Amino acid sequence: MLKKIVLVGAIAILFGGVFIDSAVAQTSVNSTAINTGDTAFMLFSSALVLLMTPGIAFFYGGFVRSRNVLNTLMMSFVVMGIVGVTWVLWGYSLAFAPGNPLIGGLQWLGLNEVGVGVSEYAPTIPHQAFMIFQAMFAIITPALISGAIVERMSFTAYCLFILLWSTFIYTPLAHMVWGTGGFLGLTGGIGALDFAGGTVVHISSGVSALVAAYVLGPRKAYPDRLTPPHSVPFILLGAGLLWFGWFGFNGGSALGANGVATIAFVTTNTSAAAGVLTWLIIEKTLRGKPTAVGAATGGVAGLVGITPAAGFVTPLAAILIGSITAFVCFYAVSYKHKVQIDDALDTYPIHGVGGTVGAILTGIFATTAVNSAGKNGLLSGNPGELFIELAAIIIAYAIAGLGTFIILKAIDATVGLRAKENAEIQGLDIYEHGEEGYNHEFSERINIPNR
Repeated sequence: MLKKIVLVGAIAILFGGVFIDSAVAQTSVNSTAINTGDTAFMLFSSALVLLMTPGIAFFYGGFVRSRNVLNTLMMSFVVMGIVGVTWVLWGYSLAFAPGNPLIGGLQWLGLNEVGVGVSEYAPTIPHQAFMIFQAMFAIITPALISGAIVERMSFTAYCLFILLWSTFIYTPLAHMVWGTGGFLGLTGGIGALDFAGGTVVHISSGVSALVAAYVLGPRKAYPDRLTPPHSVPFILLGAGLLWFGWFGFNGGSALGANGVATIAFVTTNTSAAAGVLTWLIIEKTLRGKPTAVGAATGGVAGLVGITPAAGFVTPLAAILIGSITAFVCFYAVSYKHKVQIDDALDTYPIHGVGGTVGAILTGIFATTAVNSAGKNGLLSGNPGELFIELAAIIIAYAIAGLGTFIILKAIDATVGLRAKENAEIQGLDIYEHGEEGYNHEFSERINIPNR
């Protein structure tokens, strides 16, 4: 056993050595062009975006049965491990290295040639600072999908799904929208506006979540024996962490501490606030009581809606975007229950629908008066941009939907997708992880006195 461990370690060292020289060689390249303020801002923004993944873990964790809370939290935390490694090994290269309009090249595998000199993507920060910022987007996106498939998917199958999805769905979309020469983007593409991930993050994860819920099938308790959220404070905590992290998500997408970052910061907060108020007003009007869960959900809907537009629109437009997105998402959640697809935590109605609405509204409200690097939308005299956004939405739907279906079918044919029926009924915490969030429940089930 020891020999095997030593052998694996030696192989890893040799593999890593292939990339060390070129990475170290860039430590002094263009270092005089680096702006320390921009670099500090981007590193902090990266940390904020990473915080969003534990945020989504708590947000989702509060909704599920208490016997599945750890499994739900782990579905987000394990993504930080899987994508945190694969992004360095091959994900970043496939998403951002020079390639063709659909996918990046292989020259940056293992961060080969990705050092601390500047890059064409961000001329005032180290290339690795841009890389790690984008890594956080690659982490949060597949974690969003977990909300549709909680309480019934095998953890092994889920980990394999994350590995394949982040490689074959996320990286091509990221390259097409944000990579140099990407088919959908502003630099050599059709010119779709996506400031921080309306198509790349929210539409891709939302559509994939819907497909995953369909392929996986409903929970055993669906729809007649579902339980209410086990911890509303968890939901509010998660929403608060998401709101906080979203300032890095959108503000950091300006790639520097500058005026556009300020615009994105302001529009982000404004849209989220409008989403909260709109959702609560609808609940009060239609159901008589504004709820804490509604406030959290409305805030997230507003954040999703503003994501593609954050650096391209005015604060007043942000109010409309947040309000319209929350309104549409509210009715999407209500309609979801009629179609009998067990998207457990409303991932598609919030992220898929919200991302779609946000992308459309970007094509309406965008203006170069806010950001000269962007484009005008419909209300600023460029109706063609709205059609470009619609084309990008359709392409993102097709890639995410078809790709996710193929990946899930392949996994189901090999290792299987579902946890065992008795494990699903009793809860996945003990079955998948050998532990629980609330030990008294386990004690009661095996007749051990709870002390």
